[in-house]
Amino acid sequence: MDTTTSQIVQVRELVDRHLARLLDEELGRISFLEGPDVELVREFLVEFVLNGGKRLRPAFAYWGYRAAGGERPAEVLPAACAVELVHAAALLLDDVMDGADSRRGRPAAHVALAALHATSGWRGDAGRFGESAATLLALLAWSWADAALLETGPRLGPALEILTQLRVEAIGGQYLDLACPPGCRSGDERTSTISLYKSGKYTVERPLHLGHAIGGGSLRIRRMLSAYALPLGEAFQLRDDVNGVFGDPVRTGKPVGADLLQGKATYLLAETRRRTGSALLEGITDQRGVAAARELIMECGALEAAEQRIAALVDEAITVLDRPPGIPPEARQALTELAALATARESG
Repeated sequence: MDTTTSQIVQVRELVDRHLARLLDEELGRISFLEGPDVELVREFLVEFVLNGGKRLRPAFAYWGYRAAGGERPAEVLPAACAVELVHAAALLLDDVMDGADSRRGRPAAHVALAALHATSGWRGDAGRFGESAATLLALLAWSWADAALLETGPRLGPALEILTQLRVEAIGGQYLDLACPPGCRSGDERTSTISLYKSGKYTVERPLHLGHAIGGGSLRIRRMLSAYALPLGEAFQLRDDVNGVFGDPVRTGKPVGADLLQGKATYLLAETRRRTGSALLEGITDQRGVAAARELIMECGALEAAEQRIAALVDEAITVLDRPPGIPPEARQALTELAALATARESG
């Protein structure tokens, strides 16, 4: 393990420890609930936050801070935790909106909560309870993100402004995804906007800006971070599309082919349609259809085209890091490694 990789691991450990302390304190705020209800929050929210995810967004926040010249990690850890809590809220809500059955290799929260309702003999509809309870847990995570950010210190104002912008953009991107009309295809202006705001800015650019603000960085550094983040954010979304079709469910934590079954507009599918004109990708309803679509995507070269696009975007992002005014060498190396981590193929 080289020095920078070790630093990335250490950042994750710092974030995990800060999250654990914060969540333990926040559980105290709901002590007015009965014991079983507090345990429900612990199981379906606290454990979900602590026991999963790559911590990509906190890492970008941290290294945005270091790129800005920040040297005291304790200053940026609250913001890093806030971003991760927003991400947890987004995942819980995303699974409800998509009707997803699983997340991170386990039943999605709303599914598990519905099963709990059914076995407990509670009144009302189990499915509705599961979705409603998962939504409330997401709102709680959203609130805890603000509680985390309150520890920021003198730069709380700028940090809150960026975190608010991150959340507004993520919500807007998610809405556009839900409202994407029939025939909506990747490459259209609308789907490009969805990709930019639902994933790219939310994952890379705004977390970097958040750390940069807390570090008191210059406008030139912020612009450089944006120039790095935008192509990397696009590459991240492309990789997510590829992993959604070809990834190992054990590693991605999601069932294979969900995007195909849901008819999502992605670059991978648009490129396949452009090359083949095939209607095979329309109306896929089962794993046989998923398997046939996977074969077509590979045979026509669309998968290779997506891989080449990802590589070109990552190279573009990394090249930006050498532009003046420059950032500390350890931040440059860490952001280079994070670009690779964010776009790694999760195959078996």
